[in-house]
Amino acid sequence: PGLRLHGQQIFATKCGVIRNKKNSYWIDNHQKRYFPNKGEAVIGIVTRKAGDIFRVDVGASEQATLSYLAFEGATKKNRPDVKVGDVVYAKLLVASLDTEPELVCVDSYGKEAGLGVLSGDNSYVFTIPLRLVRKLLLKDSVLISSLGKAIAFEIVVGMNGRIWVRSKSVKNTICIANAILAAENMNDEEIKAMSGKLIDAISGF
Repeated sequence: PGLRLHGQQIFATKCGVIRNKKNSYWIDNHQKRYFPNKGEAVIGIVTRKAGDIFRVDVGASEQATLSYLAFEGATKKNRPDVKVGDVVYAKLLVASLDTEPELVCVDSYGKEAGLGVLSGDNSYVFTIPLRLVRKLLLKDSVLISSLGKAIAFEIVVGMNGRIWVRSKSVKNTICIANAILAAENMNDEEIKAMSGKLIDAISGF
């Protein structure tokens, strides 16, 4: 994110600090608006249906399209059960300055692979700064592992800054959401301390 290849040169598309980990590079800044990038997995909200196409809000300046055929096993006779207002986890198949974003809910093998409609009791969708997304997606994320010791929960992280969380109760789900939002400017030790306090707070309910 924040870098674009043009010919043999790489240009920064936003202000910030360049970061790298292994062979990955990105621009780290406090960005709120999402700029779609091909191949990224995002969380969107279905806003309307137009013929065979769903319009999906992914937090960008333009809504994305999602075909009903872009789901595993979908055919003209076997259409996915998607409604306006549904939350979907999808991958950007097309994303450029010249065309509207296009989403799919299958991987390159045509399999669901965790993509699709996100649903379930006690689930909650909220938005975080894009810089916090990378902290959550780290393979050894201290934030996710520490919170997991405090509360059992499911989480889906979209590269567009949207988070879907679900746990056994609304109370626990909100606790997780608030903890994630509070962790933006914390270091690893502060995150561990916060998670410990969360365990104590939940135990005292």
